[in-house]
Amino acid sequence: MTTRALGRAIAGFLLLAAPAMAAESPAELISSFRLKHGEIRVVRDATLDRIALEQARAMAAKDHLGHEVLGPFAGRIAPARAGRAAENIAYGYEGFEKTLGQWIESSGHRKNLLLHNASRVGVASAKDASGKRTYWAMVIAGDYEPKPKGKRDREPLVAAKHEAKPSSRSKSDGCHIKVLSLCI
Repeated sequence: MTTRALGRAIAGFLLLAAPAMAAESPAELISSFRLKHGEIRVVRDATLDRIALEQARAMAAKDHLGHEVLGPFAGRIAPARAGRAAENIAYGYEGFEKTLGQWIESSGHRKNLLLHNASRVGVASAKDASGKRTYWAMVIAGDYEPKPKGKRDREPLVAAKHEAKPSSRSKSDGCHIKVLSLCI
């Protein structure tokens, strides 16, 4: 192979690989959004990635979008040992950029993306058995250092709260848990 042919082959490879290399990672995309809104950058975290992957796989296996498919969020996030954490889930889009856009447009998901003092994130996706539906899970967490005694935050330890059901409410309305004002 001549030097010229080798050069063309390398140039062609670089042109084909450039879009893939230029694509930002989920942590970079989330960080970019957070920085524009006065929050700090986040980095990928192996524990949070594992928690997100387990959630995405469980939703895909059951073909059901739900925060509690694998159990309560507080129990699932405990291994991360974070002071605060939140979770976003979705299905439908194959790529993370469109999923992130969907979360940004939703006030509850947006609030999770902008979780104050969050410094780490885990993101994962899984396909259902048919391979046609992609489920996404993102776990964002922060406050890994102990807080000074006597100082309390106004935000909850985790961004999931159970709401007591009024007796007049029917079980068929589908709201079993309320997460940041989102009924699931």
